[in-house]
Amino acid sequence: MSESWNELLDGTKIAYHRERIDAWERGERIAPITIDMSLTRSCNAGCRFCAAWYQENERKPITEEVMERFLVDCAEIGVKGISLISDGESTISPCFKFTVKRGKELGIDMAVGTNGMVFTREWSEELLPHLTYLRINFSGGTKERYSEIMGLKPVWYDKVVQNIRDMVAVKRERGLSCTLGMQFVLMPDFADQILPFAALGKELRPDYAIIKHCSDTRDGALGVDYSKYDALDGLLREAETYSDEGYKCVVKWTKIKANGGRSYQRCYGPPFILQISGSGLVAPCGGMFNDRFRKFHMGNIVEQSFKEIILSDRYQEVMRYLSSDQFNAQKTCDTLCLQHKTNEFLDAYKKGMRLPVIGAAPAHGSFI
Repeated sequence: MSESWNELLDGTKIAYHRERIDAWERGERIAPITIDMSLTRSCNAGCRFCAAWYQENERKPITEEVMERFLVDCAEIGVKGISLISDGESTISPCFKFTVKRGKELGIDMAVGTNGMVFTREWSEELLPHLTYLRINFSGGTKERYSEIMGLKPVWYDKVVQNIRDMVAVKRERGLSCTLGMQFVLMPDFADQILPFAALGKELRPDYAIIKHCSDTRDGALGVDYSKYDALDGLLREAETYSDEGYKCVVKWTKIKANGGRSYQRCYGPPFILQISGSGLVAPCGGMFNDRFRKFHMGNIVEQSFKEIILSDRYQEVMRYLSSDQFNAQKTCDTLCLQHKTNEFLDAYKKGMRLPVIGAAPAHGSFI
């Protein structure tokens, strides 16, 4: 890839979508560029850094029929990329494989974030050709600590490691373009695993291994002390030295150094990068999935077509409110949300920053 891995993984690519920004600025209804969603609220792991329990809402089953209707709508209105991540482990959904293949067939870039437990070699053979990227959440480096952090029995360390080896082998053998990554969600008390994680990545040889911040809830439910990240600079810099020509260990510095804060008050990002719960609920972001944020809920793809939701008055009302002076993200929102970098960019644009003159979108350009 010609662009740096830090640019690819530690920023926003919204500037490459000038036509969508211009339409938004004119007040037109726009389709999201990226949708981050899950196919289920369930998960087969129990990660210490996960706030999915805080996002609980009324569960509705997402079926192949629901996803067929949803994906056709997405293709028709101009959604460019769908990442199956969000608030559940999509790989355990009965409609997971269908969704990946059908989305790609309709011209949508598809991506997956998973703990990798069920993603065997057979799955890699079948699904990697349909994916833009596959990212394995592997928060740890040694078996014992991986087990503690991920909430899994130690045996799963070896199984997932083998699954990653197989992914890398399948990609190499078949000459596939799917980008493979490992991800370590770093809480300050996981510091002992920074170098073991970087070393494991170097051994397994995915395209990259990223070390990122942990996002906390607005109430601080996970207890992340952002002031303690500064003490980890030395270890993180050392982890970056494990990079070589075919493998990059990337630190998500901008959010790690943000100290859990944000410079903006209005939320402009959701029309461009929208989130959908594993229950089918459409909301501006994962932090607002919980039933107590019903005033921000815009519909459910199990019950309605996605196109109807996007074109509804309710959808427009919520988006207008988020971008108005009545809303203050500094007081209302979770720390370092998915839309954070996009919000920073759009806030600067609204305050007078000129849009840069750039060329074609880089790799993963559909995932802003």
